[in-house]
Amino acid sequence: MYNYDLLENGCHYLVREKEDAPVSLIKVAVETDHCLFIQRFDDVTKTEWKMKSDGLFDIIECLSDEAVKAWEQNYTSEDAYYEEEDDE
Repeated sequence: MYNYDLLENGCHYLVREKEDAPVSLIKVAVETDHCLFIQRFDDVTKTEWKMKSDGLFDIIECLSDEAVKAWEQNYTSEDAYYEEEDDE
């Protein structure tokens, strides 16, 4: 079992919060003395505060700058496929 205190500010991580949970991409956006402000990249971008002592089942990896850049290109290009429907 790991905790959020092991994560570094400004880095993207692939993590599993619970044993049976899916893999999630998160980014540590802000660090305080006792908490981390986390950006989540699930279906909808979500932000939340986590205590540094809060548990994580697994920290799979810290993404390299190249992997983050490749993911960002794919993530932003997926937005182009979504169009708002006009209610006529």
